[in-house]
Amino acid sequence: MSPKIWFITGASTGFGRVLTEIVLEKGDSVVATARRPAVLDDLVSNHPSDRLLTLKLDISLPEDVIAAFTAAKDKFGRIDIVVNNAGYGTLGEVEAFGDADARAIFETNFWGTANITKEAVKYMREVNPPGTGGKIFQVSSVAGVLGYAGMAHYSASKFALEGFSEALAGELDPAWNIKISIIEPGGFDTAALSKTWWAPAHPAYSNPALPTAIMRGKWESSKFGVQGDARKAMEVLYKLAALEDPPLHFPLGKDAVEVVRKATTARVADAEKYASWSDNLGKDSQ
Repeated sequence: MSPKIWFITGASTGFGRVLTEIVLEKGDSVVATARRPAVLDDLVSNHPSDRLLTLKLDISLPEDVIAAFTAAKDKFGRIDIVVNNAGYGTLGEVEAFGDADARAIFETNFWGTANITKEAVKYMREVNPPGTGGKIFQVSSVAGVLGYAGMAHYSASKFALEGFSEALAGELDPAWNIKISIIEPGGFDTAALSKTWWAPAHPAYSNPALPTAIMRGKWESSKFGVQGDARKAMEVLYKLAALEDPPLHFPLGKDAVEVVRKATTARVADAEKYASWSDNLGKDSQ
C-alpha cells in the first residue's frame, strides 16, 4: 500500500506518542499535534520534514483546529487517517467535583474531539480527492461502555463521545467513503496514568469498603492494575487502519472485550426480564 497521511491529536505522551512513532517507523507521514509540541522535538530531529509536521493544538479551541487542518493541507495536501486521541481525566466521587472541573473534562474529551471530528469530515469530503474519504478513529474507553465508580464525569464524556460518533456514522453519505471507528481501550500502561489526578475525597465517602475508596487507594499506591502494553495496542490500531471497512466499535485489550461482553449481556438480560412491561403501551391498546 502507498504511504498514508495521519493526523494524531495528543501526540506528546501515551497512545498518541507511541502511535506517532509507529506510523513513522512504518514509512507513513504524520501531523502530530500537542498542546506543547516542543516535547516532540526529538522526533523532529530524527525524521525528515517531508514526513513529519508537529503543530501546537488545543482541541478545545475551534480556531486552533481550523489552523491545524489548514497547515496539514498546505504540507501534505490530504489526510487519510485522523486519530482523536487527546483527552484527560480527573477522578473522584460525583459530589467531590466542582462544576469547573467537570466541565473541563467535557471541553476536551467531548467538545474538543467533536471539533476535530467535524473538521476531519469536511476535510475528507472536500479536500481529499472525491471518493477517497478516510478513516476517523475516536479513542474512547471501556469507561464509555460501562460507568465506573469514581469516574462518573470521565465516563459521561466518553459515553457522549460514543453516542455522537454512532450518530455521525449514520449521517455520512456512503459516497464520501468516510469510516468512523470507536476505539475502546481497557487498561494499558501509558503516561496518561501518571497525568490523571483525583479530586479531594468527599468526607461522606470515607468508608474504605466503597469502590471509589478502594480504587483511590490502589491509584495512590501505584498498584492500579494495567494489563496491556501500549505499543502492542497501537500496533493493533495501525493494523485496523488498513482494513477497508473497519468496525464501528472496537474494544482494545482482553479486559475491554470482557467488559463489553458483560455489559451487553447484563443489558439484554434486563431488557428480556422486563420486556412484557412495555406491552400494551400503545394508544390503541386496552
